Amino acid sequence: MSAIKPKHQRLVLVMLALVALVGAGLLASFALSRQASYFYIPSEMAAHPPAAGRAVRLGGMVQKGSIKTMPDGVTIHFTVTDGKAQVPVQFTGITPDLFVEGSGVVAEGRMDGRQFVADNLLAKHDEKYVPREMKNMSVSDAKQVVAQTQ
Repeated sequence: MSAIKPKHQRLVLVMLALVALVGAGLLASFALSRQASYFYIPSEMAAHPPAAGRAVRLGGMVQKGSIKTMPDGVTIHFTVTDGKAQVPVQFTGITPDLFVEGSGVVAEGRMDGRQFVADNLLAKHDEKYVPREMKNMSVSDAKQVVAQTQ
């Protein structure tokens, strides 16, 4: 005679599968929560700053007149603003082509004291973006160029 009936064996297997599924879900959510990068705007960051060293994203506009290139040629300091607050940012690396004063930017990095240290910059263009090559063209010339490329 078998110690466990087939009906109970299935129940035990279903319970083990359920426990394994819940465990995998908890493990995945823990791993994702440690990798998540929260998004802040300058006024939120001023009101509730993230913990030092925590990976976050800072989004806003590059304040006009704030971009300063350091003597090493690759480190820049600038200020991100949302109209209510400003956050000083330091970035070392090559900036995107669209990164200019007055443009939108998302900086990925962490707070270091009162300054945000960015590891990556994502420049945003406005909804009226036009490639440099087409900037001075008339509407009819631009339509003609687009038709030629299709």
